[in-house]
Amino acid sequence: MAKQKFNIVQSTCIPIRIDNCNTDLIIPARFMASTTRDPKFFGDAFMHDLRYDASGQEDKDFVMNQPAYSEAPREGVHEIIVGGQNWGSGSSREHAAWAIAGYGVRVVISSSFADIHRNNLLNCFVLPVVVSREFQQELFDTIEANPQAIVKVDVPAQTVENVTTGRVEKFDINGYKKYCLLNAYDDIDFLMENQDKITAFEENR
Repeated sequence: MAKQKFNIVQSTCIPIRIDNCNTDLIIPARFMASTTRDPKFFGDAFMHDLRYDASGQEDKDFVMNQPAYSEAPREGVHEIIVGGQNWGSGSSREHAAWAIAGYGVRVVISSSFADIHRNNLLNCFVLPVVVSREFQQELFDTIEANPQAIVKVDVPAQTVENVTTGRVEKFDINGYKKYCLLNAYDDIDFLMENQDKITAFEENR
C-alpha cells in the first residue's frame, strides 16, 4: 500500500455505524483468493457485500452509496471512517486492512479495535484512533447531521478534534509506529535507516 507521511489529517468522514464490524464484512473471504496486491482491487472489495446486492447492484440504503458519502476518498474528503465499536473483529486476515487502505482511507476512528486488525492497519499506513464511546457517538451525530463536517486528527499531538463542536480527545499510539507513520517508514525502511547502528552493534559483539 502507498506510503504517505502522516502529520495532520483533516477531512470529512464516512460514518459506518456497525458494531462488531468484522473482517468478513470489511472484505469477504472470496476476494482473498486473488494473488494480486493491486490496491484498487482490494479497495473495490471494501464492504462489498453491504455495498452491492447479489445481482451486483448498489444497495442505495447503505451509507457508502448515499450521495453524501459516495465520493471516493481524496485529500480532505472521506479520508476518515468513524466506525462502530469493536471494529475489525473476527479473523485476522490482513486483507481487511489492505481493503481499507486500497479504498483510500487514512484514519479509522472507533471506541475499540480488534488487536490484530489494529496492528494490520498500522502496517498498511492506516491510523486506528481509539476514542471514548461518548465522543464516538458525538462524531456520528455531527457527521450525520452535516456530512460536510470536518474531523481533524493531529498525529504529532495525538489528538482528534470534532471541528464542529470543538471537542478534542487524546489518543494513544505506540511510539515506534508513530515514528514510522510520521516518516512514511515500514519496518524495512526503519531498519535501513538504522543500518549503521546495527552494523556497529554487531561489530562490538
